Amino acid sequence: MPVLFRIVAVLLAFSAGLVRSDTLNTTYITLASAVYEDSLISARTLQVRIDELLAKPSPTTLQAARDAWRQARIPYQQSETFRFANPEIDDWEGDLNAWPLDEGLIDYVSEDYFHEMGNLGAQLNIIATPTIKLAGQTIDASEITPDLIRSFHEFAGSEANVASGYHAIEFLLWGQDLNGTEAGAGERPYTDYVTGERCSNGHCDRRRQYLKAVTQLLVHDLEAMVARWQEGGDLHSRYRAMSEQEVASSIVFSIGSLSLGELAGERMKVPLEANSTEDEHDCFSDNTHWSHYYNALGMQNLFMGQYQRINGDRVGGPSLAAYAGTKAPEASERLRQAMNTSVEKTHQLVEAAERRTPAMKFDQMIAAGNQEGRALVMDAIDALVAQTSALEDLARTLDLDSSGAQPF
Repeated sequence: MPVLFRIVAVLLAFSAGLVRSDTLNTTYITLASAVYEDSLISARTLQVRIDELLAKPSPTTLQAARDAWRQARIPYQQSETFRFANPEIDDWEGDLNAWPLDEGLIDYVSEDYFHEMGNLGAQLNIIATPTIKLAGQTIDASEITPDLIRSFHEFAGSEANVASGYHAIEFLLWGQDLNGTEAGAGERPYTDYVTGERCSNGHCDRRRQYLKAVTQLLVHDLEAMVARWQEGGDLHSRYRAMSEQEVASSIVFSIGSLSLGELAGERMKVPLEANSTEDEHDCFSDNTHWSHYYNALGMQNLFMGQYQRINGDRVGGPSLAAYAGTKAPEASERLRQAMNTSVEKTHQLVEAAERRTPAMKFDQMIAAGNQEGRALVMDAIDALVAQTSALEDLARTLDLDSSGAQPF
């Protein structure tokens, strides 16, 4: 977005006023390391709960696995603010958090399942098909391994063919949400993981293989990202070597990109205007309200130079907020207040989904004719738009021409 590049330019221009050369660098590395480490820790806990489900399938072990999946989303969603200024992370992220997905690629779906037109993989059902014949090719899928799953991710060039990551695991734990914009999430039975005669919906042994392998893949991918932020890793070294103004530029670009085009646009405005539950982020589990909130919190973390870890510890250091406060105090304060509002308005989605009676989840909020729900979502979108406007205001205060900003 043009305004973001202009903000980057002004931050570069004011490098002479920045504090000691490694302070923002150190904070950035500290925050990235902590949030990805927490994502890995929570993914390993999820892996343990899934192993327990597979060892003894029951309503209790299935619910424990679902709870662990929800907990795993908390740090990961706060990590997304590091994605947009770092192509290496953006490329990697697609294996972990791609959505929406044509779930017929993975497992059974309802008869009225609607998939992306022309998608060759949308009805492959890997779990039910040990030998896949397609376009004159024969693919041996007799053993479902992490490598096999990786080979089907974005199969045939379609981004809807999501074979790995959080949402593939979510689908395998919840199944399709067949409630539309009415109350209720997916209701996959625990017996989908029972072996022998009690197996429901067929192919339970292969479904077990898929769930175990896709979780292994998630943990493996997060281990790789954690290593990249540790001393000697490429991203750690890159941010150590960058000038502080380049780090500041990275922060501003990331916040602006996630705030406007991604969260306010793709994740909120698109499903709201289309009344589309298929475009809901955590659509199988009805966890979307939490994902939106933690995205907003992650942006605030990065600007303020702080993060609360899943064990309660707080980490951080010198921040972009502190620097901006010395150079443009009014504009910096406006941005700080705008971020507070974004966090507050996205948390109101959580309040509506978790604490009101009856609960109103995100897929209910976006239903046609739900004026109360629409108002909640629009308030959050408007707050994110205002947050981006505050980035422009910071640029203008520093004598930068910010005209011509593009809407999402």
